Amino acid sequence: MPELPEVETVRRGLIPAMEGVVIARADVNRPDLRWPFPDRMAQRLTGKRVERLRRRSKYILADLSSAETLLIHLGMSGRMTVSGDPLGQFVHDHPAKQKHDHVVFHMANGARITFNDPRRFGAMDLLPTATAERHKLLSVLGPEPLGNDFHEQHLIEAFKGKNMPIKSALLDQGIVAGLGNIYVCEALFRGKVSPRRKAGQISAARVTALVPIIRQVLQDAIEAGGSSLRDFRQADGELGYFQHSVDVYGREGEPCRTAGCGGTIKRITQSGRSSFYCTQCQR
Repeated sequence: MPELPEVETVRRGLIPAMEGVVIARADVNRPDLRWPFPDRMAQRLTGKRVERLRRRSKYILADLSSAETLLIHLGMSGRMTVSGDPLGQFVHDHPAKQKHDHVVFHMANGARITFNDPRRFGAMDLLPTATAERHKLLSVLGPEPLGNDFHEQHLIEAFKGKNMPIKSALLDQGIVAGLGNIYVCEALFRGKVSPRRKAGQISAARVTALVPIIRQVLQDAIEAGGSSLRDFRQADGELGYFQHSVDVYGREGEPCRTAGCGGTIKRITQSGRSSFYCTQCQR
């Protein structure tokens, strides 16, 4: 599933074609994805200007001139790609319609944004902009890891008394929003913390040190365009490249890249997910 860097990469790719532009026509080609589309979605989108494109956790939020916000979740395999941009930001002509092109936005500037999702685990919803943060999917989220509300004291307090492994705690979207498996593994490696360690037993000093590390891992991934391990593509159809610079994720049995370590990367399963770490470096 796309994590925060992948979703942020898509959002940034969509801005030149969507932000400040009217949706001349919206085509909704099926009644649902993970859940049913909102009533009259195509009509409610058509003719509306996209005032702002923002992100909350792993959701893209398009604030519209109708005072509604379109919430978009890419799910496991969802892609949003741009074609025919008149500003010359994208080189692709409009492609032929594909089987899994479920929602298509025809923009007034000539761009076309296509939401394609073979597995149909993605989702869209329309909600009042003024109360968007109270939506059931957004109200439960913790602070953004790249925002001011994510700081050392927040993480120290969130971990206090927690008996769960730190890997699970960092994946808890109520503690910090948007972190996923890849980037938690990488952040724990850089912080030299074992994913097995109980969150509540880690010293305040080590928790404090993790905050800038988490931020840097995410920034590095965004600059690389995210990670393309299976289905992810950027808005212009290109792959992300962060997966080529990972230190532990997906490297089971390979040598640790820390100079002089001599350890190997191990994979364990935690809460049904693979955790990768160096048994020598991470304690």
